[in-house]
Amino acid sequence: AVFQQMGRNVLDDIAERQQRAVICGGSGLHFRSLIDPLQFPPSDPEVRRAIEALDDASARERLERIDPEAAEHVDMANPRRVVRALEIAEITGLTPRARSATKEAEAVRNYQSVRDVVIIGVDPGDELPSRAERRFDEMLRRGLLDEVASLQDRMGRLARQAVGYKELLPVVAGRRSLPEGRAAAISATRALAKRQRTFFRRD
Repeated sequence: AVFQQMGRNVLDDIAERQQRAVICGGSGLHFRSLIDPLQFPPSDPEVRRAIEALDDASARERLERIDPEAAEHVDMANPRRVVRALEIAEITGLTPRARSATKEAEAVRNYQSVRDVVIIGVDPGDELPSRAERRFDEMLRRGLLDEVASLQDRMGRLARQAVGYKELLPVVAGRRSLPEGRAAAISATRALAKRQRTFFRRD
């Protein structure tokens, strides 16, 4: 949400000077936050903590109680999405169904941008799996394992799920060998790249 506000201010400044902006790199969500009518509901750490204290099944049941159609709008197999939907509902009173019925949500689903844009994508094609492997090995060579070890006591729940960290935390704890952690991280990286490719292809 902060990135969206700052980025749109920069884009507006560029437009006022009658110049064109080039947005390059970043995640699909960051990109879409600048050009699509995405709205980021508020967050509350205390509300979030209370919901995260529930087990996954209880969280899903609570969401289905407040919105029987939640499964049509939220990935119920993804605990993070369920927690976020409950947090938003508690803070704003808006259920997933109600949020999906807004004009803004419909525009996002239909890829109706808030400004004129030309999108160019570069896909490495069949090289993607080998590039992901080389990239992760380079990260290891540059000290990723030491980074994970130095951060492990300060990582929140979300950071612990990040690709690379998630697979190397058990290595640091001595519950998994480095080759096992490396293989799991490379596999997770390839899966993430595949999801990102699908995300960008829709654009």
